[in-house]
Amino acid sequence: MKNYLDQALIEYGKSDIYPFHMPGHKRQKLGNWSPEEIDITEIEGFDNLHHAEGILLEGQRRLAELSGADESFYLVNGSTGGLLAAICGCVRRGDRILIGRNCHKAVYHASYLMGLRTEYLYPEAASFGIQGSVTLEQVKKKLEQFPDTAAVVITSPTYDGIVSDIASLAGIVHEREIPLIVDEAHGAHFGYSDGFPEKAVRLGADLCIESLHKTLPSYTQTAALHIKRTGIGEKYRFDPERVKRYLGIYQSSSPSYIFMAGMDRCVRMLQQDAKVYADAETRQNSLFGKFELRLEQFYKECGRLQYVQVYPRFSEADRGRKTEEGIWAKDNSKILISAQRAGMDGQQLYDLLLEKYHLQMEMASGHYATALTSIMDTDEGFARLSRALAELDREEAERRKRLQQEKADLTGQEEQNGFREDCSPPVPVELYQPRKKEMELSDAVDAETSEILLEQAAGHVSAEFIYLYPPGIPIIAPGELLTEQVISQIQDCQRRGLQVQGMRDQEGRMVQVADDLHALQICGKSLY
Repeated sequence: MKNYLDQALIEYGKSDIYPFHMPGHKRQKLGNWSPEEIDITEIEGFDNLHHAEGILLEGQRRLAELSGADESFYLVNGSTGGLLAAICGCVRRGDRILIGRNCHKAVYHASYLMGLRTEYLYPEAASFGIQGSVTLEQVKKKLEQFPDTAAVVITSPTYDGIVSDIASLAGIVHEREIPLIVDEAHGAHFGYSDGFPEKAVRLGADLCIESLHKTLPSYTQTAALHIKRTGIGEKYRFDPERVKRYLGIYQSSSPSYIFMAGMDRCVRMLQQDAKVYADAETRQNSLFGKFELRLEQFYKECGRLQYVQVYPRFSEADRGRKTEEGIWAKDNSKILISAQRAGMDGQQLYDLLLEKYHLQMEMASGHYATALTSIMDTDEGFARLSRALAELDREEAERRKRLQQEKADLTGQEEQNGFREDCSPPVPVELYQPRKKEMELSDAVDAETSEILLEQAAGHVSAEFIYLYPPGIPIIAPGELLTEQVISQIQDCQRRGLQVQGMRDQEGRMVQVADDLHALQICGKSLY
C-alpha cells in the first residue's frame, strides 16, 4: 500500500476485496468522464446552489418529484448539513426538542448550537440484541409530559435497518401542530420498489434527510433534504425560508459540481429504473427487481445455516406485526450476521471475512457484523458472501462433530471457548436506559470542566458524550449524572474490548465533568 492517498485508493480498487459497505455505487464506474473533467466552479451557465435558478434548480425539482416532496435540496456535505439546517430552521433558541436517543451526533450538535432543552425517546430493545423502533406510546407520553415541545426528531431506518411507524408517529406529532423531522440517511433507497418501506416524506414527515451515497449510486458526501406540506389543509408546520437560510450557513460556499453531477445522474438512473420496475413484464430486469431477488435468494440460503446466524428477512406481511419484538419494520438491505454460536464476536467475524475471504463489511459490533448492500451489488458479490458463511458454518459443524467423536464435554468446551447459543448482546440492557439530567446539554458542554478518573466520577455531571461505536448511541450525554451504575457499565464495556468513544481521553480513563459556578447553580447543589 502506497503512502499517497490517491495511489493507495487506485491500488485498493484493483484488488479483489468486495465492498459490503457504503457508498452505494460499490466502486462501479457509472460514466465515461473523470472527476477532473467536470470539476468547475459557479461559471456562466452552471447555476449557483445557494441561489439556484437554472440547471441546479431543475435537478432539485426532478429529485423532489421523484421523492414525493414539495421541495428537495442537494446536500454536498452529507446528511450532517441537512440535519443541522432542518433542526435549526424549525426551532428557536432555547426551545424544547424531543429526539431519539439513537440520533446521529449532528442532531446533538444542533441541540447544542441552538441551546435547546433536550428530551429523549428511547428505542425499544429488540431481538438480535439491537435497538428497535420508537413506539407511539412513548412519543405520545413525552408530548403530554412536555407540551411546549417545538419539534420531534427520530432516526428511521437505523444503522441496523430498523424502521419506525412514521405515518402513525406523524399523526401524533401533528396533533401538537409541530414538525416531525426524520433522519432517513440510511433509507435513500426507500420508496422505489415493493421490497422496501415507503419514504418518510410520503408518510407524513415534514422534513426528511437522506444520504444518497449510503445506499444509492452516488458519491460519498452526497445527500438530500426533502420538505413537505402535511396534514389536513396541506401546510408547513415550520418556516421553510428559515430552513433554506440555515442550509446556506451549513453548506460550503463552494459546492462540488462533481457531487451535484453525481446526484443528478443518480436521480436519472432512478427515474429510468422506475419505468422498468413498474412494468410487470420487465420488472425482473430493473435494478431494484434484481436487487430484491438477490436479497431473497441470499436470505433463503442463510436460513439453512446452524451456527452462523443472519437476522431473518423481513416480509411485507411482517410489517407492524412484530411490535412485541420492538420492531415495526426492517430494511432487508442491511444484513446482520452473528457467529457467536461458532465462538466469534463481531470483530472476529469482521476480521475473518476480510482476511480470509476478502469481503469488506461495513462495521463490527460487539456480537455481529453488518454488510450493507445496494442495487449496485452483483450476483458474484452475494455468492461470495453466501459461500463464506456456508463454509464457516460447515467448519463449525465439523469441529463439533470431531469433539463428539473424541467424547469431549461439548458443553464445557463451549463455555471455555465463549460460545453463545443465542444472539443476546454482550452488554447489559440497562446500558441505554434513561439517565438523570442535571443540566441542559448546551450548558454542560460550555461549562468549565475538570478531568477526573472515571472510577471517581460518581456524583458528577458529565461534560462530554460517552458511547459505544458502533452504534454511537450515548451511554451518557453532557448534562447527565454519572452514577456508580453507569460507571460500572462503561468499565464493563471497556473490559470486554468494546469501542467506548467520545471521551477526550482516548484511553478511557479520565472523564470531563462540569465544575464551574454556572454548573453548580443549575444543579442546585455542590458536586464536591
